[in-house]
Amino acid sequence: MTSFARARRNMIDNQLRPNQVLDPRVLEALDAVPREMFLPKAMRGVAYSDEDLALPDGRHLIEPLTFGRMLQAADIQPSDVVLVVGCDTGYGAAVVAQLAATVIALQADDTAAARVQAALDEQKVGTAVVAVEAEPVKGCPAQAPFDAILVLGSLGAVPPALGDQLSEMGRLAAVIRRGRVGKLSLWTKVDGTLGRRELAEAAIPALPEAHTEPGFAF
Repeated sequence: MTSFARARRNMIDNQLRPNQVLDPRVLEALDAVPREMFLPKAMRGVAYSDEDLALPDGRHLIEPLTFGRMLQAADIQPSDVVLVVGCDTGYGAAVVAQLAATVIALQADDTAAARVQAALDEQKVGTAVVAVEAEPVKGCPAQAPFDAILVLGSLGAVPPALGDQLSEMGRLAAVIRRGRVGKLSLWTKVDGTLGRRELAEAAIPALPEAHTEPGFAF
């Protein structure tokens, strides 16, 4: 077992399991994807630390615990089509691809999309594609509806456009942040109406333009 494989196993055993991230499929997906390969070489030694990682170009990779909780709450099934918003490195999409049939990861411009797609291609993630949307926080209407949506950055409120893009019984996992306090929440669409359930405290970096649009946080 390589040192990175041991670090990945320690992440699961020491960060996720003690905090009730116990879904076997989620843990297997996280164990299958080399998190370090989605980071610059100089940062790979801290790939499995229990904190958000700020990258040199202003991007970020959110902490494993919040990401694991999101995956578990979203209950992604093998037939699902999933939208990942804020997937700045490609790692989130690569893990979700272990669980879903199709993954669409959004980027705001062609340069960022090419970078993320290259990372996914290098790891042979064939069921994840990168799409360009000028405002990723508003989703990807052309590919909707989605069975699940994961937002990998905190929001002041969730734009209604994201809720509109959920299928019936679709799930949306996001962190709603007020000041320094954030709540990881799960919305589920039932009979066309979204209901929210708060899951845990969380504080991850803000998604770009997260606080500039009105939305729902009920």
